[in-house]
Amino acid sequence: MADDPLSITFAALADPTRRAILARLAEGPATVKELSEPFPMSGPAISKHLKVLERAGLISRGRDAQWRPCALDATPLREVSEWADGYRRFWDASYRRLDAYLERMKEQTDE
Repeated sequence: MADDPLSITFAALADPTRRAILARLAEGPATVKELSEPFPMSGPAISKHLKVLERAGLISRGRDAQWRPCALDATPLREVSEWADGYRRFWDASYRRLDAYLERMKEQTDE
């Protein structure tokens, strides 16, 4: 795997379980037990997913007595958003061209 932050973030986001964990953490901090409840997998498997998310900087783990609550850190997602913005401009321009083409076709049909 590449060492650049964007590649690490995309690799972490590539797994649907990790994306579901991030979606849950967007609602607020949670313990590992709370995060593992909806998934039919072992605690160690969930811990591996959390380590990937933590390495990517997408979550942080705190300490609260014996608990280690996890929290979302969406900072790396900003870089993903900035990268995707270039493609958003491409698709917006494509849709504008398509709209113009469809309008010309409509005008020809109306004639």
